[in-house]
Amino acid sequence: MRLTQYTDYSLRVLIYLTAQKEGKLVNIKEIAEIYKISKNHLMKVIHELGKLGVIKTVRGRNGGFKLAKAPEEINIGELIRKTEEDFYLVECFDSSNDTCIISPVCKLKGVLNEAMQAYFTVLDKYTLADLTTNTDQLQKLFSVQK
Repeated sequence: MRLTQYTDYSLRVLIYLTAQKEGKLVNIKEIAEIYKISKNHLMKVIHELGKLGVIKTVRGRNGGFKLAKAPEEINIGELIRKTEEDFYLVECFDSSNDTCIISPVCKLKGVLNEAMQAYFTVLDKYTLADLTTNTDQLQKLFSVQK
């Protein structure tokens, strides 16, 4: 199973925000420089995270964004479900595009579906807080990149 770059960037943004002093506003340029990724990609990610209610954006000259929820309230499995477009591991998972002749009797689809459910069972056990118990180490790495 593979996550899109979009979800990867979403998780990185949230990890970065969690490692900041509480209430500190961060801007896109700062995160783009830290992770060495495109500001244009990040603008889309930030916009979507705002729509999802995970981050709060503040407009204006001294604006930026910060977490809108406590890290303990941001479930990783739920976030990934919302940031990924689909979970079609193989063609037959998408019935509208399934042209495989063995689909009606194939056992692989069931096995892969079971594997995907196990994947989400694990992800659902974790929150953003679980991923950022090492904020001191994260802050050091982020400060080196500045």
